[in-house]
Amino acid sequence: MEFEEILIRAKQGEQMAVQQIIETYRPMLIHNSLINGRYDEDLYQELIGEVLKCIFYFN
Repeated sequence: MEFEEILIRAKQGEQMAVQQIIETYRPMLIHNSLINGRYDEDLYQELIGEVLKCIFYFN
């Protein structure tokens, strides 16, 4: 399935599609959640929130 199809399904509220997008970007989100080499759970959660906003605002 193409990414755009998954994104459309996620925007429609399909939980499995949202989870699939998060899983796809998980390595990047974890990498960007490091501060001075230490994992920051709060930052990770903020990034997840940004991913969800991106899904919501997708046209």
